[in-house]
Amino acid sequence: MSQVAAPVLPARYRVVERQEETQDTVTLCLRPVDQPIPAHQPGQFTMLYAPGIGEVPISISGTGPGLGLLQTVRAVGAVTRALCACAAGRVIGVRGPYGTGWDVASAAGDDLLIVAGGIGLAPLRGALLAALGHRGRYRRIVVLAGARSPEELVFARELDGWRRDGAELAVTVDQAAVGWTGNVGVVTQLIGRAGIDAARTTALICGPEVMMRITARELRALGIPAARIRVSLERNMRCGVAECGHCQLGPLLLCRDGPVISYDAALPLLAMREL
Repeated sequence: MSQVAAPVLPARYRVVERQEETQDTVTLCLRPVDQPIPAHQPGQFTMLYAPGIGEVPISISGTGPGLGLLQTVRAVGAVTRALCACAAGRVIGVRGPYGTGWDVASAAGDDLLIVAGGIGLAPLRGALLAALGHRGRYRRIVVLAGARSPEELVFARELDGWRRDGAELAVTVDQAAVGWTGNVGVVTQLIGRAGIDAARTTALICGPEVMMRITARELRALGIPAARIRVSLERNMRCGVAECGHCQLGPLLLCRDGPVISYDAALPLLAMREL
């Protein structure tokens, strides 16, 4: 019997901090028990294993205290509910990181536009922080974020800090709550107010697939080339190492060729209903 390849064996990580983002979403700071933290890029994901329950792909949302991985998880099934319930000190399994990143550095010298819908802000958070860490490399850093309600806006406690660090940030919600004085409506309504220079903009989009299609369509109508629009696609990732085929989208295996791909590559695939 052949030996199992190292990339598919989970490493032990300890939960060193747990931060509640919303009523069903938490950010875990994970630190490896037996090895240094692996190099990773904003936009990549890991496979998180809840012992005895199962494994799910979760995007890396940044680097936390003591060089731990930050992983923002929404409780939507048995595995994610178990992960969200993890308290500090709990040990879980982690494989990866896997996949492609946002390549934020390629937008240097131009405007960086980040458009997020709901939990889609989590995979984009690392890209935003990387850009803000080198603020002088970009003309503008514009963030448009949407959520269903103010209570479901992830990283709400960080928004003022992002603004202080140089991000031009606009937030909208589908349904306002008592005391909400901000924008109400879908996130694409913010695009026309952002003063986008199509010739000098790279756009990063993450959210529900329909939201990404509509956002990309709006940006292309403004004149941003599809090759300068990047999206993060989700499919049923099981192995993370391009062996099982569950995440296939046309010719792509998204755990290897994605999840971040340019919209010129994504457009013909997303337009085919059977995919």
